[in-house]
Order: sequence, then structure tokens, then C-alpha cells
Amino acid sequence: MKIRIQHRTTYNYNQPVTFGQHKIMVRPREGHDLHIESSILEITPAHTIRWMRDVNGSSIAKVDFTQSASQLSFYSEVILNQYDTNPLDFILEESAVNYPFVYDPDSLPELTAFMAILYPKDTAPLREWLGQFLKPGNTIETIALLQNVNTYINHTFQYQRRDDPGVQTPAETLKKNSGSCRDFATLLLEACRCWGLAARFVSGYMQCEATEAGGASTHAWTEVYLPGAGWKGFDPTSGIMTGSQHVTVAVSRNPENAAPIAGSFEGPANAFQSIQVDVTVVQIDRPVPPAPPIPISPPPQQQNLSQPNPNQPVQQAQQMAQQVTTPAMDMVIHPTPGVPQKNAGRA
Repeated sequence: MKIRIQHRTTYNYNQPVTFGQHKIMVRPREGHDLHIESSILEITPAHTIRWMRDVNGSSIAKVDFTQSASQLSFYSEVILNQYDTNPLDFILEESAVNYPFVYDPDSLPELTAFMAILYPKDTAPLREWLGQFLKPGNTIETIALLQNVNTYINHTFQYQRRDDPGVQTPAETLKKNSGSCRDFATLLLEACRCWGLAARFVSGYMQCEATEAGGASTHAWTEVYLPGAGWKGFDPTSGIMTGSQHVTVAVSRNPENAAPIAGSFEGPANAFQSIQVDVTVVQIDRPVPPAPPIPISPPPQQQNLSQPNPNQPVQQAQQMAQQVTTPAMDMVIHPTPGVPQKNAGRA
């Protein structure tokens, strides 16, 4: 399906400030499942820009500003074709159908970095929480295990949009029983690593009713490496496996390294005022529903040629009198209603 993504982020300051280098990750990752048809990236104030790919293959725009300003604005518009329409179209290797399993020696060196625990202080409460999904010594289908945790987070945790930078630790999310999409993705990521599975953090966009209306934000989820299937996405905010409605932009073993916009400014600490994020994701090739059939008018009735009723003038006069005594409805016309600081907020 064809999707248009419009993403605007604006930082406002109470006086002109100097901007340090910013790293922008808003260009989707292309592959056999996604092709970019066109893209626009507009940035103010004046700047120079260089593109690169990071260690994970994500596209990064490195922006150096040549002008001070009291407003920093980024606008990205991408039209792409998404082909990953069936998230369940895969076959696991026989050795990985059930959990627990171990990765083969050839894949293990590349996967080791994605298996390392990020929050060792949270391991004990996280393992205790995971005990409800798998008892020691038991075996369970791998996909069922992952989807059980995925849907549990969706059903029992309260979603809260946060414009603050960074992510909550897994222990914080468990304690608060709430968080943003990136907090839930971090919780699922660390849960998978506690089970010895390779998992990575994903930032991107999601096409759904909320994002089609505009005023939305970027999205985040988790990918787990499954032998025979590769990296498969699990979205704990929605409780589903990722498919054509999810558009991957960046992946990282550490959630802190996948922010859509990261940079700094030099100026008074109180210079920063606000951030506005507006994301719209729309499917633009949705089939147009057929027009409803035009009703066929009944044939005109034949004129009654019978003899006139001598009482008809009296009946008409009575009807007119009734109409005059009925109160009229009023018509109402309503009017038409000097220290480097990190840029805060979620892009």
C-alpha cells in the first residue's frame, strides 16, 4: 500500500540561540518490503547537511547550522510503498519453534550485542514479573510466548504520551504501570533479553486512525530475531505484530540512540520555551468505495378524473386554518465558530 508521512517538529526559544549539530532520523529504511517514492526534508534556519548510514544501516542526516535563531523547524514528507502486508508469513526453523532455544554459532557473534542487558539493576523485578508468562522448566511456542507478553502490556498498562526526552527504565514502567510507546518497547526489549533472545529498539511511524487525523507523534516498538524469520516486530502499545501499517526508520540496541531528532543549543538555560510535534500518516491508495445506487423514481400516478367532491373547498379551508394556528419555527443563524543545552522533548 502507498503511504504519505508528514512530520513537523518545531522548537521555540525566547531569544536567538546558537545550535549545535543535530542528527535527524526520519527517512524510512528501504528494502524488499518498502520502497521510497519521494521525500522532502526542509530545515530552518540556514544550515548545511550531510547524509550517512549508522552502524545499524539507518539513514542519518547530520545538520550543521550557520545561523542563530529563536525557532528551529524540521519538516519531512515521504511517500512510500509498503509491501509487508502479512506479518505472519514466515516459517521458523524447527529448532526455534518452541522456547527455550539457542541461536546457532554462526549467528551468535552478530546477535550478542542485541542480547546484552541494558538495565542490570532492573533484572530482579523484571524476572519476577516475567514469571507469570513462563515457569522454570516449561516449554512454550516461541511466538505464543512473545505475543502473550506483547498483548499483556497492551491490555494492562496505561498509555501516556510523553514529550520529555529519554525512556523510562523497565522498573519505572512496571512501578507506574504506565508509559509511552518507547517505554513499552524498552520494557519488552529488556524482557526478551532476560530470556536470552536478541532484541532491538525500533523507532518509526504507524498508520492508523489516530495518525491519519494528524497531531500525532512518532512511534516505537521492539524487534526480536527469530531463526528462519529474521527480525520480527512486536508492538506492545497496540498488542500486535508489526505489518504494513508500521514504517521502520531506525533500529538500535539502545533506545537512547534511536531518537528522531537529537542535538543541542547554546544559550541561557531558560531560553527554551516549547516543542510542537505534528505527525500525519495517511494511506493514499485506499480504494474508493462504490457510489450508492441511484433510486429509481416510481412512475407518476394517473390523474384522478373522478367527479369533484362538493365538500373539498370546505376541507381545504379547515386545513389552512389549522396551519395558521400552528406556531412558526424560528430560524437561528449561528456565527462560524551561554551553556549548551540539549533540545528537550520527543520529536
